[in-house]
Amino acid sequence: MKPTLKLAALALALSLPFAAQAHKAWLQPSQTVLAGNNPWVTVDAAVSNDLFYFNHVPLKTDNLAITAPDGSTVAAQNAATGKYRTVFDVELKQTGTYRIGVVNNYVTGSWEDANGQTKRWRGTEATFATEVPKDAKKLQVGQSVSRVETFVTSGSPNETALKPSGVGLELVPVTHPNDLFAGEEAKFRFQIDGKPAANLDVEIVRGNTRYRNAQDELKVKTDAKGEFVVTWPEAGMYWLEANSEDNKTTVKQAKQRRLGYVATLEVLPQ
Repeated sequence: MKPTLKLAALALALSLPFAAQAHKAWLQPSQTVLAGNNPWVTVDAAVSNDLFYFNHVPLKTDNLAITAPDGSTVAAQNAATGKYRTVFDVELKQTGTYRIGVVNNYVTGSWEDANGQTKRWRGTEATFATEVPKDAKKLQVGQSVSRVETFVTSGSPNETALKPSGVGLELVPVTHPNDLFAGEEAKFRFQIDGKPAANLDVEIVRGNTRYRNAQDELKVKTDAKGEFVVTWPEAGMYWLEANSEDNKTTVKQAKQRRLGYVATLEVLPQ
């Protein structure tokens, strides 16, 4: 593989949770439900072959966003990136539910230079106009919006941090994401740009796939309201993923927008 292609492939693997990838991106908190005064959680972030096992590359957390129970943004602490994972701590100073996520919204481009060599670029919508040549030959442009999330509650849960932004593919919990129990039914809703994402395929996989021969994935589809229901077969950490594509780009040169969503959810024993 040429160096430029290697870089492009690595960037995609680090940033996007699309189903076309063999690897899975995820965030895993040390705990999802806590009590006590000013507790902390440690979060692992990785892209791996097995859930939740570090064996590929760390997840990039440049666009990490942590929303506190009152809707404010808090900073991660003690962040470090190693060979196979990124790790950071979150101090839970407030009582309630935190949303922890990596949110990527960027533009990609490829074109031919004067020598016929393929050039590749990735950046923001703001930098596209200045960094991509206006006279680029055979220009191909795409836009990607993705989220990799998890949820943590200290004390009593609340829903302020769960409110969707209205941009891209988002999970809107009907059942609280930190109130999940084995054998019980949970309901969620997917939205795209604030509207119901109907007929969307959703895949759910229990962790520890390294230690079993089958993925044992659960596959469901959203209804006309964008909602779906899942009954958790057993306790443990679960990986949830959905993807979509449309032409609702905000860059006129881009003809396609790719949307991806991943969540790590903990299901507790009854």
